[in-house]
Amino acid sequence: MVRSGAFVALVLSSALAVPAFAQERPVLLRDSFAIGGSEGILCQVQDRSVGNPARQTPFDRRWAVVCRDSALPVAHVYAFRDAPGDPAALVAPLRRDPVECAGGACLVAGTQLGWTTRIVQQNAVTFVADGFAAYDSATDLALRSVMANAVVAGTIDVATTSVTDPFAFARVQAETLKPEQALAEGYRRNLGGEYAEAAAYFETLQQRLAGESDTGINPGEFLVNRALQKSNLGEFAEADRLFAEAASLTIADPVAERLQRNFEAIHLLNQGQPEAAMERIAQSLRGAVVGAAALEGSLSINRPLAARLNGETAGALGFVDELRLTPEERAEIIDAQALQLRGTAQRLLGQPGEARGTLLDAYARAIAVRDGRVTSITRLRAQVLSELASIAEGEGDVGLAETYLRNGLAILQAQYPERRAVSAMEARLGELLLRAGREDEALALYRGVVERSVGQRNAATGFVNRLAPYFRLLAGRTANDPTAAADLFRASQILVRPGVAETQAVLARQLSGRSDDGARLFRQATDLGRDIERARIRLEALERAEQGPAVQAAIGELSAQVALLEQQQQRTQIELNVYPEYRVVAQRSLSLDDLRATLAPGEAYAKLAIVGGDVYVIWVDSSAARAWRSPLSERDLEFEVDMLRASISLYEGGQFVTYPYDIAASEKLFTGLFSPVAGELASVRHLVFEPDGAMLRLPVDILATDRASVDRYAEKVAAGGDEYDFTGVQWLGRGRRISTAVSAQSFVDARKASESRAVRGYLGLGRNIPIGSQPPEQARAVLVSGSNRCGWNAGIWNRPIDDKELRVARDLVGDSGSQVLTGAAFSDGAITARDDLDQFRVLHFATHGLVTPPDPGCPARPALVTSFGEGRSDGLLSFEEIFDLRLDADIVILSACDTAGEASIEATREAGVSSGGGTALDGLVRAFIGAGGRSVMASHWPAPDDFSATERLISEMFRQGRNTAVGDALGASRQMLMDDPLTSHPYYWGGFSLIGDAARPLLQDVTMRQTSVPADGVEAGQ
Repeated sequence: MVRSGAFVALVLSSALAVPAFAQERPVLLRDSFAIGGSEGILCQVQDRSVGNPARQTPFDRRWAVVCRDSALPVAHVYAFRDAPGDPAALVAPLRRDPVECAGGACLVAGTQLGWTTRIVQQNAVTFVADGFAAYDSATDLALRSVMANAVVAGTIDVATTSVTDPFAFARVQAETLKPEQALAEGYRRNLGGEYAEAAAYFETLQQRLAGESDTGINPGEFLVNRALQKSNLGEFAEADRLFAEAASLTIADPVAERLQRNFEAIHLLNQGQPEAAMERIAQSLRGAVVGAAALEGSLSINRPLAARLNGETAGALGFVDELRLTPEERAEIIDAQALQLRGTAQRLLGQPGEARGTLLDAYARAIAVRDGRVTSITRLRAQVLSELASIAEGEGDVGLAETYLRNGLAILQAQYPERRAVSAMEARLGELLLRAGREDEALALYRGVVERSVGQRNAATGFVNRLAPYFRLLAGRTANDPTAAADLFRASQILVRPGVAETQAVLARQLSGRSDDGARLFRQATDLGRDIERARIRLEALERAEQGPAVQAAIGELSAQVALLEQQQQRTQIELNVYPEYRVVAQRSLSLDDLRATLAPGEAYAKLAIVGGDVYVIWVDSSAARAWRSPLSERDLEFEVDMLRASISLYEGGQFVTYPYDIAASEKLFTGLFSPVAGELASVRHLVFEPDGAMLRLPVDILATDRASVDRYAEKVAAGGDEYDFTGVQWLGRGRRISTAVSAQSFVDARKASESRAVRGYLGLGRNIPIGSQPPEQARAVLVSGSNRCGWNAGIWNRPIDDKELRVARDLVGDSGSQVLTGAAFSDGAITARDDLDQFRVLHFATHGLVTPPDPGCPARPALVTSFGEGRSDGLLSFEEIFDLRLDADIVILSACDTAGEASIEATREAGVSSGGGTALDGLVRAFIGAGGRSVMASHWPAPDDFSATERLISEMFRQGRNTAVGDALGASRQMLMDDPLTSHPYYWGGFSLIGDAARPLLQDVTMRQTSVPADGVEAGQ
């Protein structure tokens, strides 16, 4: 699959527009940088300079100081050179409010707010710092940083005034960042390969500017960019919907229409349709250029072009302020991209000669704009070189192919150090070297890619298949080389599924909007990461420049600045690790030795990893580790799981239907995955399973482990026995704890987490109020109607889940502080308004779970159905709202009847979540863990009502659960159903998975910690 990132003309420039006097020494400060370190409130200093060759403004440069508890700048710093008069008098007219001074003290007119003005002379420049006295520490730190031309370390000590407002920092950003700069930041994320972050950024920016007029940006540009990011993440149906929505907005716009043409072509290439991509590129536009065919012209390889393609100058870049490119220049670059896409399609169709000519034409046209000194053509140039390398290798010229790839790598390293775009190119070069027999060089490159990517969110999205040769090589070595197993395990941790990446991006945005300490640290870490990247880009540029004394001094100064920023970032990351919500949105890594040290005797960790269509299993226990490539391909795995799912719960004719379980296929799947350790499994009492691919939607517990029990079942059925009677089958989940892990690090976190300090035992929530045939007004926004095909059917609310299991569980827990909330008390607004959720050790939801989109083209937004409340209630407890809850629970139980079965497997797969009604690992589970739940028990398919199976399962689990491991309690209740012929089908007992650590206790003896509960707090209903 081709994973082509977008590359367009408008991205954030690395160089600042500064007055002439500032060029006397290197300008190291960025357009925005954080001050205050990890010990004080986060503030930013933003460049607000205005070019003034005719002295239209009295200052030469200006910086605004903004802090997260203020919606407007709290101070400004000005720089004057040869200022005409008193600098203090010059800044007075620039203040928002007048300032009155008397007796040496200054106040904002009409208030008791103090005001401070400082004037400092440095050489020929006069600096003025002017702002609220309450923020003197921030103003002083900003002034010192500006004068030092480096971020000065220091503590900001201010009284926060609106820390309870979660939108304050967002308002600051909206007020201080210009629309075109904000759009540029979104493009830069895409160009660096961060597709999930780019998608979230474009969506946020579109919402922010929706009510503004005359922004100078066609709103269709947001939509086509969002569509492209969705395509890059494999969410093709939603990309189609967004492209269709944008069509009426981009038509006849010389830039936006070209973007839509190119991005739709990339979308088609992502789906493996090169012919369709060529047809889309050739379609007429309303502007002067009619299609890619009209772009092509005769081209000769002259000396300058040859030098750029083959020589060292291929890596040299200038810095042009892309924000000043004209629409005509942008259109020219986008047309060059169209040619590059056409060349890619031609190569994929087996037309190397035609492809080479088209690619060379694309390259020449791109570098013709401002002599190639445009940052945004970096990816275009690198991709052209990569395509030319593929053609050269296909023709047997490995040396030329390597030259192309190394030059493309040099271009990317100069502009996007430490970004995924660089890793993707290095992996591409590693492929070439492996095929050329240069194994050691290739391994060194691959290890570098892994080390750069591990611990990064969305680490390998877009180039996973490039890692296939590396995985194949290591898997063949693990039997005899312990380091190969460690390398393979480490590499597997950068395989972040697109659905996970997008969920993390959404939750990260949710976290960033808060005002608590964890959110402050998270924003600070994000800002520091961006500052480090920009500083490294400048350092790279300086190191390539001619080395004189001034340049060497600048390199030393900038190196020290990078070291300081990295030190601040490290301290921030350490502080962040104590917050569960950060652990959910962060993509952290774990060494093989650390995982093994966590496992006790009798425990094993099995991790699936799918790369390049191959399925790998990594097996780790307390004494050893190994890995193998399954004989099942990714496509085989999809088919086998589809067949098993179809025999468990299939939505047909408006209802869920269960067929006899395909036990033979179950045993075949077990053998395909675990045959190398089938003998060892007998001694494994606790299996931790990390699924991938199709196994995300099938609990591993329901695989049959031996052929003999399969044969006995077949003989019994052949003799006229009940084909729904599976008693006596040896299941993987029988007599064994099974934990499901979203990652190795998450499992270790769950194992190390302290026990809940909550003083109440149980909170059950469910049985929403039906909305009947006349839904409340606030329900219309979430119900399908008219053009809103992304709404839900009202029938979901009109079929509430019975709350009997909640009441039985509450009685079994037997804690006087336990509660059951139903009816009106079970609304999303009522839940989010409660401030005592962290007082319950067990939270139990019995309601519908919406884990896949209602339509293939709709965004996946997992949620739990609730009653409709007052005000802004929408009858849904979304995963964003769940993430913002404050919990201290040992376990969260989602005994939910999900509606995923109503969507097709293909639709849910396209949505980027676990398809076919899985556990919603990428949404609800992560949100509950981020909110403070240690473990989550969630259902893979609609919870069965027949034979009271779910009620019996949950009830028996609580009966068994007092001071017992949750895995043992669940296992005992399952075995009770397994041994009953009426409920022995896996549909009745196998739907729940325990995400976390099954060895943790379900119910603790906390008698000493209980407190009195008001008499009316036992239960609430409608």
